[in-house]
Amino acid sequence: NTGLFINNEFVTGAHTIDTINPSTGKLITSVQAAETEQVNAAVDAAEKAFYGGWKQSNPRERSRLMHKLTDLIERDAEDMAQLEALDNGKPFGFSYAVEIPLVLSQLRYFAGFCDKLHGKVIETEGKLSYTVHEPIGVCAGIIPWNVGALMLAWKVAPAICCGNTIIVKTSELTPLSALKIAALVKEAGFPPGVINIITGYGPTAGDALSRHMKISKIAFTGSLPTGRAIMKAAAETNLKKVTLELGGKSPNIIFDDVEDLDKAVWYSLNGIFAIGGQICFGGSRLYIQEGIYDAFLEKFKAMAAARKVGDPFNDREAEQGPQVSETQLKRVLSYIESGKAEGATVYHGGVRKGDTGYFIEPTIFTDVKPDMRIMKEEIFGPVVAITKFKDEKDVIAQANDTTYGLAAGVFTSSIKRAITVSNALEAGTVWVNCYMQVDSNSPFGGYKQSGLGRESGEYVLQDYTQVKAIKINIGL
Repeated sequence: NTGLFINNEFVTGAHTIDTINPSTGKLITSVQAAETEQVNAAVDAAEKAFYGGWKQSNPRERSRLMHKLTDLIERDAEDMAQLEALDNGKPFGFSYAVEIPLVLSQLRYFAGFCDKLHGKVIETEGKLSYTVHEPIGVCAGIIPWNVGALMLAWKVAPAICCGNTIIVKTSELTPLSALKIAALVKEAGFPPGVINIITGYGPTAGDALSRHMKISKIAFTGSLPTGRAIMKAAAETNLKKVTLELGGKSPNIIFDDVEDLDKAVWYSLNGIFAIGGQICFGGSRLYIQEGIYDAFLEKFKAMAAARKVGDPFNDREAEQGPQVSETQLKRVLSYIESGKAEGATVYHGGVRKGDTGYFIEPTIFTDVKPDMRIMKEEIFGPVVAITKFKDEKDVIAQANDTTYGLAAGVFTSSIKRAITVSNALEAGTVWVNCYMQVDSNSPFGGYKQSGLGRESGEYVLQDYTQVKAIKINIGL
């Protein structure tokens, strides 16, 4: 069903939005889109559900419903993966083997936390003092187009675990997997209004959510400019709690004492070219120590050249699909041209592949300088800038020379170096001798302009609850 999912029903929106297959540039279908009136209806439904019983719901019942939803998504995992491959352009294998299992893991992890939201007893003179963790109320989640199913789970799972209700706005580019999940929400038996899923444009539906006086918390994953706009809107209205998971320009550092160079190459390649480079923590700045620079570069280029680029919906051997839209295609190509203009060398790729769909060959730049746009700005495409470094002090300074701080990678056989460099890097996640390893029980979020707060893991629960202190005079 392509309607707006409000109060457990699919309803008509203010208008429709076409969703395009990025592998062909052709229409898949049209979905209903929300503007202010439909946002208000979704918020009213969520508020009614919250105060109508969900706030006081039994934690074990919330857990049961979350497990039921997870079971249904697992049952329909192949359908979910096909929708992602068709709508987003990512490889079916990635969605089926990586993204959908992470969705299941996220929901099950927080389903287990529903009855473990404990406060504390605080010793005070003559009084019983304790704290309770209460749900915030109506929450909103605005999710991006790159891993829509997973981002929906990242917003819904902790919100529902803590006893909140939620409205999720999908990206207008990739709404289909979220609409599939919406149908499963109803099948799982969630009460009307607890989970609402809508599609719409950011300047209309997204802004309406950000400014809504009945929404107490909003979580956003996406670009830095949009994150700033959401934070400003929240400040200008009811000071709703805001968490932001924004962009990245992540460094990936390969030291010459790395034990297995082939594995370092494989992790580094997938760490930037997965989903066509359309991933916020992609290792887009690759730093190679001088002693292994030539050997690494040769292996990296060979593996990139062998990577199969194609339509992932019709060719399950395709390792890299298209960019998500024509706009994104042009944006990435403009960055490639800027790299050439500023004097960097295209070591591999650097061109559009074919004239049907939005494909770009894996692109490797060498001879890059720190002040080049391709080294400073988030490209969100299959483009990596590779440079060499001398020693730890040199590479730490280069790696931290960015306004972002989402993730980083370190490859070394020295445990001392691994700890020293990881501690020195200004990033919310540091992977050592691996890359792009996301787990439901680990927090994820950024330093600096990569965001506020954390997603996933136990740490996120503090962003979906409020702490109440209660003091009882036991002397009376």
